[in-house]
Amino acid sequence: MATIRVDREACCGNGMCVALAPDVFDLDDDGVVVLLDPTATAQNEAAVAQAIACCPTAVITLDEVPA
Repeated sequence: MATIRVDREACCGNGMCVALAPDVFDLDDDGVVVLLDPTATAQNEAAVAQAIACCPTAVITLDEVPA
């Protein structure tokens, strides 16, 4: 399992993260990413990985949680 982190200050509001993983990400009224669920699970892992790969400002990261 991993923890998802976002750098809201560096977000450009592209919205691909929301399109790819709407259960994990949203945009606020200013168009800045909001993390809805900070836990990467087996169910959302592929979508989160795509969101990370597609983010033009690389504001999404995963931190592995030690077992």
